[in-house]
Formats: sequence, C-alpha cells, structure tokens
Amino acid sequence: MALRREKMKNRNLHLGSQFLNIIMFGLFLAVMITNVAQAAGLPDPGMKIDPARTALVVTDPQNDFLSPDGVAWGVVGKNVVANNTVANIENLFKTAKNIGMPVFVSPHYYFPHDHRWQMEGSLERLMHNIGMFDRKDALSLDGFEGSGADWLTQYKPYIADGKTVVTSPHKVYGPETNDLVLQLRKAGIDKIILAGMSANLCTESHMRELMEQGFEVLVVSDATAAAQLPGLDGYAAALTNFRMIANHVGSTSETITAINTAYQN
Repeated sequence: MALRREKMKNRNLHLGSQFLNIIMFGLFLAVMITNVAQAAGLPDPGMKIDPARTALVVTDPQNDFLSPDGVAWGVVGKNVVANNTVANIENLFKTAKNIGMPVFVSPHYYFPHDHRWQMEGSLERLMHNIGMFDRKDALSLDGFEGSGADWLTQYKPYIADGKTVVTSPHKVYGPETNDLVLQLRKAGIDKIILAGMSANLCTESHMRELMEQGFEVLVVSDATAAAQLPGLDGYAAALTNFRMIANHVGSTSETITAINTAYQN
C-alpha cells in the first residue's frame, strides 16, 4: 500500500512538473518575443479588442496537423506539444463561445481534382504526396469522420454549434482562395484574433492577407506551431514575421485576459 502511494505521489509530481514546464515555456516565449522586438526598436501598435468588431479566426484545426495520428505529426508534433497548442486553441474556442465572440474557421481540404494540378510548390507537393487533408468529394462527407481532414475531436462542439462560420477551403496557404474575407466583411468584423496551424504556412499567410485587406490582426503565438526540420525551423520563422507584420503578438493567457476585459467593459 505504501509503495502504491509512493508511485502515485511520484506520478503526480511528474505531471505537475510537466505542467510547470509548459507554463514556463509560454512565459519564456512571450518574454523572448518582447525582448527581441524591443532590442530591434520595433513599435508594438497593439490591438484593442472591440466586441462589436472582433472575431476569432482559426486556421486548419484538423487532425493531420494536431493529432498524433495525423500525417504531419512527425514534423510538427514536437512543437505542438512544446507550445501546448492543442489546449491553447481549445481555450480560445471556449472563451469565445462563453462570451459570444464570433468564430470563423478557415479549413484546408483537397479533393481528387486538386491532385491533377500541373504545378506545385515544395510543400504543396508534399501534402499531395502524403494525402494530407484529402476528402473523397467536395459534395460528400463520405469517409470524412475521423480522417486527417476532420476537426480534432475536442474542437467539434465549438465548430459544430450552428454559430461558427466555416468558410470554403483555402487551397494553398492564404485566404485569397476562399471566402474568409467576404464572410468577415459581411459580419462587420475588422479586428482578428488569429490562431491555428501551421504557423509559417497557413497562419502566417492568413495574417499577411488580412493585414493587406485592412484588418487589424493579433496573432496568438502559442496557439499555433510549425514543422521543425534540420536547418529549417518554421516556428522561429513565423515568430519573426508575426512580430514584424501583425498589430500585436500575444500568448493565449494574455489574449484571453484581454478578451474577458473587453467584454466586461
């Protein structure tokens, strides 16, 4: 009995240590971004959250990126775990739904006709080769449930509540190929809280296009992640560009605090 209690104690200490490490990493990340930006002399314009004009936009909250069973997990998984990305995205969903903030999801799907493209960039080709985000048909959900293109299970209650706007799919990285901007404009939204996958690809491309379209954009730095390969760190690249381009870059905890404060005033 004493041995069992000791094992349980050690297990709890281990879990507590893991949780503390995640919190410390998030704090370190926020401080690092701030210090580097200040050292470079970059201004931080910030983004004031206006409940009447602000929405949460999440890119690619799908199994192929965020599930250990997803085809991209081998290259993004380490960063997803380090950032606590899955839980952070869920916390943003939960916060938005609890206070009534509009939520938009920009998904990534490939249909059989997309595999007949005659030209592709490097990662486009890779995604097609590994069957990433594949669906059998644009007008059918046959085989969709539980596939790599499906939502992560814990996100489904937030996305399938009848209120979340799921846009048409973007086809490469940015929203130039879907109706996200139109949907945001029609909803009277001009301020964006941006999260999702993958940091240096779809998330960054959405940030860039939304900025070009005249939106204010706050990027949530630990509610995203990216591929990390020898000599190629997609997450580090994204952090640099987030800070240089977006109105503000903040952690999940900082962003949730700002959202709650805005809705209380």
